[in-house]
Parts: sequence; C-alpha cells; structure tokens
Amino acid sequence: MGDTHFAPLDLAPAEVDAQKTPEGGYLLRSPKALEPHEVSLGAMFRRWVAESPDRILLGERDASGEWRLVTWGEAGRLADSVAQALIDRRMGSSLPVMILSGNSVDHALLMLGGFVAGVPVVPVSVAYSLLSQDFSKLKSIFREVKPALVFAENAGMFSRALAALDLAGVEVVASRGTVEGVPVTPFSSFLATVPTEEIAKAFAAVRPGSVAKVLFTSGSTGLPKGVINTHKMLCANQQMLAQIWPFTKATPPVLVDWLPWNHTFGGNHNFNLVLKRGGTLYVDGGKPAPVLVEQTVRNLGEISPTIYFNVPAGFAMLLPFLERDAAVRDSFFRRLQLVFYAGAALSQDIWQRLEAVSLQATGRVVPMTSSWGSTETAPLATSAHFPIDRAGVIGIPCPGVTIKMVPSGGKYELRVKGPNVTPGYLHRPDLTRNAFDAEGFYRIGDAGTFADPDDPARGIVFAGRVAEDFKLSTGTWVHVGNVRLAVMAAAAPALQDALVTGHDREAIGILAWPNLLWLREVCRDTGGSRPLEELVVEEEVLRHLRNTLTEYNGLQQGSATRIGRVLLMTEPPSIDANEITDKGYINQGAALERRGELVERLYASLPDPGVVVL
Repeated sequence: MGDTHFAPLDLAPAEVDAQKTPEGGYLLRSPKALEPHEVSLGAMFRRWVAESPDRILLGERDASGEWRLVTWGEAGRLADSVAQALIDRRMGSSLPVMILSGNSVDHALLMLGGFVAGVPVVPVSVAYSLLSQDFSKLKSIFREVKPALVFAENAGMFSRALAALDLAGVEVVASRGTVEGVPVTPFSSFLATVPTEEIAKAFAAVRPGSVAKVLFTSGSTGLPKGVINTHKMLCANQQMLAQIWPFTKATPPVLVDWLPWNHTFGGNHNFNLVLKRGGTLYVDGGKPAPVLVEQTVRNLGEISPTIYFNVPAGFAMLLPFLERDAAVRDSFFRRLQLVFYAGAALSQDIWQRLEAVSLQATGRVVPMTSSWGSTETAPLATSAHFPIDRAGVIGIPCPGVTIKMVPSGGKYELRVKGPNVTPGYLHRPDLTRNAFDAEGFYRIGDAGTFADPDDPARGIVFAGRVAEDFKLSTGTWVHVGNVRLAVMAAAAPALQDALVTGHDREAIGILAWPNLLWLREVCRDTGGSRPLEELVVEEEVLRHLRNTLTEYNGLQQGSATRIGRVLLMTEPPSIDANEITDKGYINQGAALERRGELVERLYASLPDPGVVVL
C-alpha cells in the first residue's frame, strides 16, 4: 500500500549510518545524537505534576464500574506521601518493594513513590502468584530480591502466594483484604502519610545509575532472572522515543492499556511514555482471553486512545469486535494516531485486517508500526518510525543505539550497545558476563535481515530467535519464526499459535493451538459444551487445515518452508513449565521438550486420525 493512504503523522526521518565490518556484518547507528534528558524517572514525573496538575494521569474502573480518576497534581501529592512512608521505614536503594498484583492506580502510586524516594520496585508477574501450583518462580524471585515490603492490591486474593513466602521481617501492605495469621498494613495509611523535608534529600540522592526497577524475565529455561533497570536506562530510552515520535509532544498520549507493568513493554515503554510526555493512562482490566477481551472492548467503546499498544494475540482477539461493531470501531479510531505491536511477530493476515477496519472507520490507514528490544534494553533498541506496509519490519537504531549485525546462517545475529542497555542481572555475575561480547554489545539472541539490502534505512526485518532455528535431516536450515508466521497466516483464522518441529526429521511438522472462537464456531459448539479433544478431530476442522496448507505448500520452493504434518493441541501453554512468557510469546524449545510425546505422535509411521498429513 502506498504512503498516500496513510494518515499523516509527525515522525523522525528514516536515517541510518551503516558501516561494513571485516566479518561481513554491519554496524548500524542513527546519525542523530541522543539529546539531553532527565536524570531520573522521579524528575520526569515531577515536571508534569508542576506543569499540568489538572490533567488526568491515571484512570481505572472501581468496583461499581465507574472510572476512578487521578490527576497529575493529585498523583504528585500521593506519591510524596508514599515516598515518605517508605523513608519512614528506612527503605532505600538496597531494600526494594516487591509488588505481586497487577496494574492499578495504587500500584502506580507505590511505583511513583519508589521513584521519588529512590527505592527500587520489583513488579512480579501475577501468574506466578495466582496461576502457579508450586510458587517456585515466586519463591525464587523473593529470595533474590530480599524485599523489605511486599504489596498486593487484594491481600485475600494473594493469600496462598503470601503463605508460600518466608515473611519474617517483611511488611505486607494491601489496598484491601486480609490474610489469616499475617499482619497487613492498609495502603491507605501510606497515602495519608504527611510528607517531610526528608523527601527532598532522598530525591536528590537518586542518580542516573540508581536502580529504578528490577524486572524478572522468564528466560528460555529455568527460573526467572532479574534484569537491573537503572534510571539512566529508562530515561535515555524515553528520550530516544521522544526524538523519533515528535508527534507525542504536540498531543500528549492517551492510552487504554492492559499490558502488565511487570513486563518492560507495558511497564517501561508505555507507562514511562506517559511520564515523559505528560499523558494519560487508563488501566484496562481486560486482556487477550475469552470473556476478558470484552472488558477491553467496553473500555475502548468509552475511551478513545491516541496510540494503541498490543501484542499480536491481543489484536487477533480484538479484531472481530472492531469488524462487526461500528460504535466500538468508531470510538477506537476517533483520535487514534498510531497502532503499535510488539512482543511477538504480527501475521500478515492480522495486519491486513487492521488496515481494513482503519479504512472503514476513517477512510485512511492509521499507521502501524513496531519496535524491537528486550527487558535488557529498556526496551527500545530499534523502531520503524516510518510508514511500513507489512508485518515483521522492526526498524532502524534509535538515537544513541548501535546495532551490530553478525552473519549467522543466512541471517544476522543482532547485538545492542547504548545507554539504554542494562548493567547486568541481579546477583548473577555469571549471566552478566555471558550476556555481552568482547566489544560490550548485549547478545539479545534475535536474528534479522535487511528489508532492502541496498537501503538499510528501509529497516531490519525480524527473523526469529537464533537458537530456535534447526536443520532437517537433509541439512536444510529451517527458520522457525518465518515458518510459524507463514503457517498461521495461511491457515487463518484457525490457529492461535504454533510450534515448528523437524529437527533431524525429513519434513517440517506443526503442533498448533487452535483459535478457540473459530474452532467452536466451525463445530457449531458456541456454547462450549463439547470437550476440545472432540472438536480438534472434526472432519471440517481437519479439512480446513489440509486445504489451506496444501495451497500454502504449492507456493513453496523447497523443504525449508514446506509443511509435512500438522496436529492440533488442546492443552494450553504452561507458565510453570516456561512454555509461554507474560507477553504471550511461545518458548519453542521449552514447549517442544515438554511435549515430546506429541512430537512422536506427529511423526508416527502410522499417524492417527488427528494428524493431518500433507
């Protein structure tokens, strides 16, 4: 689609300096220098407390369904009270706050109070407390962090998780609820604390190298590792974003966002964007899951965002509502300037459907874009701050960032250096050493190629995880990320996600999770009364996979992309087993190892009726 179809948007020009390396790779940099910026998130926050005290900073629905709104001025006063409460407890840079519950106004006020007082905050995945059976990840994080204070919005809801922790000497704070046998301090007492002159001293002591947060990533295997996030990293990253998205200066962003704050996408990229530009964040209590997505739809029907952030799974869940409900569609697009996806690759099918609903609502295509990075890069390292008309383009380096592209099996391994990169992992010098190469570049583990080898300014295309790719028994390399996306697009809308198999096999196999809404609709089971095990072997379902993927195979040139067999799975990916991250990205290696019996079933010499042989 040509650029003339895009709604106008003030973005930095696409410019990149590309230097060839002796090994056949590249060093990519922005020709624009990173401009001066705030030294701490507290300073970023306090600017807008002073300049726009009456603008809404935070909104969330209360128990009655009405919006609880907090202005910048109110947030400034309440954050100072929280900061004083932390100072009164002699908390500082070495005594963090651990947060078990999800996004909320109180969570935000505790986090902001920590930024002001110089107390690190450690938001933890809610799944580790509410979905885990053994609490192994939660207990591991607790041991690593050694918090002085643990916060849960609703203490009763988190009672099992709290009971699993050794809370001797640790204060438990909650907005509401109690836990049998555990003293709980009401968060209201924090909000009522009278600030003193000690706050100014604590605020002045926060340096660029001070720890703002520790974010735990699920990693590929084993227990989560704590990524140190300094104020320098996070402030530099927001300055990068400000320079490539100048439109956010003219229009302070309004977000309706569910993305969890324990993850760098929601907690750093989005939350800190609001802090940097004096915007507004409405906490979306929905998420990309059956029933819960309807909360998101309700919120978007009332609040029109200026930028909308989501992961591909979220867009896939939201699209049917945008396609069939004109009121929601019109509210969503009313003042929308940019659609942004990250966390995983977006399929071309989802991309084209988003363009279609944008045209339907506005007559123009609201620009869609993505960026690339990780928890270790704060998270922004590259950004597509220019019109793109296909999924997968992750852009060019942001100001201040250098990307090293190292040749690797027909692609390039991507490595990162810049002021946004973490100094390392909490209490893990071994992991820190292994994370950087001899020149100090962070080894992120992702691969990329050029969208146009003759013009690096056209951007890098994401090419999956370096470690996920494998060879067939013929010696042919299979690039898992590309195959996964292509198969999901070819079979759309049948698949929610997929594992790509075939290491040392003759052909690629697919173990896929079905799109449950599509599956029940095709099987005429919208009430959900039949077990999934019956539905995934229905002839109409198997016929759809056989027909769409046979057509897909007919367009392929060889075994590196052609599919041999497909099997639908009914057990969802497991968080405890590291099969899925909080942002919905499937860990191919961990999932395939855990589901080894299904791999054997897929490749059986006499396949059962549930296996589609192409």
